[in-house]
Amino acid sequence: MALNLQEKQAVVAEVSAQVAQAQTIVLAEYRGIEVGDITKLRANARQSGVYLRVLKNTLARRAVQGTPFEGLAEQMVGPLLYGISADAVAAAKVVHEFARTNDKLVIKAGAYNGKVMDVAGVNALATVPSKEVLLAQLLGLLQSPVSGLARVIAAVAEQKTATA
Repeated sequence: MALNLQEKQAVVAEVSAQVAQAQTIVLAEYRGIEVGDITKLRANARQSGVYLRVLKNTLARRAVQGTPFEGLAEQMVGPLLYGISADAVAAAKVVHEFARTNDKLVIKAGAYNGKVMDVAGVNALATVPSKEVLLAQLLGLLQSPVSGLARVIAAVAEQKTATA
């Protein structure tokens, strides 16, 4: 069913609001995927805070017009699913994880921080650990010299009390 002008404007406004807050957009072709699988993908996206939508490409082009994601307009061809997230890796991770288990979902392109990425770029972004994991790794890195020094001092003190 075709949308009238007001409905199209509402869709463009809704998507534009999501794009304004986004750091990442991922485009994937969904041709041949069953409805149940798409429902699972949408549920995963909702849990991860990803805005996932099937859009007419002309409406999507209007929504990204004048934004850092404008370079994606050339890639907007065919039946596409749009994953938009404010988290830098969430959209790429959700789409990438689903594409690994369902070969009918084909990642076409993406954009992060205003730079258009190819399929390899989206997959690389999807494999980056989450912010929490990176912070934990950094904390472990910062703590390791201090804890090593504390163990050495404790061992020296124990050795001195044992010989005394």
